[in-house]
Amino acid sequence: MPEGPSILILKEEVHQFAGKKVIEVSGNASIDLERLRDKTLLSFKTWGKHFLICFEDFTVKIHLMMFGTYRINEKKDSAPRLHLGFSSGEINFYTCSVKILEGQINQYYDWSADVLNENWDPKKAKRSLDKIPNEMICDAVLDQNIFSGVGNIIKNEVLYRCFIHPESLVGKIPPEKLDELIAECSIYSFEFLYWKKKFELKKHWLAYSQKECKRCNLPIIKEPTGKKNRRSFYCNNCQQLHK
Repeated sequence: MPEGPSILILKEEVHQFAGKKVIEVSGNASIDLERLRDKTLLSFKTWGKHFLICFEDFTVKIHLMMFGTYRINEKKDSAPRLHLGFSSGEINFYTCSVKILEGQINQYYDWSADVLNENWDPKKAKRSLDKIPNEMICDAVLDQNIFSGVGNIIKNEVLYRCFIHPESLVGKIPPEKLDELIAECSIYSFEFLYWKKKFELKKHWLAYSQKECKRCNLPIIKEPTGKKNRRSFYCNNCQQLHK
């Protein structure tokens, strides 16, 4: 599943279509496609893993889910979920969720929860974590209402950097260590974005998909953790379990 930084890259790749009129629209999405025809696309926005195509009185929300893809100024052989054509090019989305959000987009999203947004509020994230002391940190970090944009790669890398075991309980983690983790969720997300643009993200992974801890030279454990049952990669030696 694409994480927040990858969706921000998508936004940058299609910026040339902002302010352009949609002259072609097609696809197998379960929305009123004709509503988009001849409408001027005002802007693109992102909220975590959501890609938002904003028109005057509604927004098209794209979620690439686990296997979604897109093409700019080219097509795949398979039918698109949504095709948008402009006088200067086209965007095609595949195997994704497409929904219409009525009215102004600000009523739907809390921008302060997005770790890559200029309005990101770490203090608000801390208050949200304080309300779920019995949750495992591996689940809490993936909560999009607290850390919008954080996915499984970012989760694993942040927990490793902060020396925190993924099955630690939120309420048992020392406050200063929790503050460090909150900050790192945003810091690493921007590093992810930088490395992704340079096509070198994987070579900077310290925990995700790794075989051996680079600090301890011991095997990295790979197993599903938490209620979400997502894969965790961690070192039992240097990542402390707070319970």
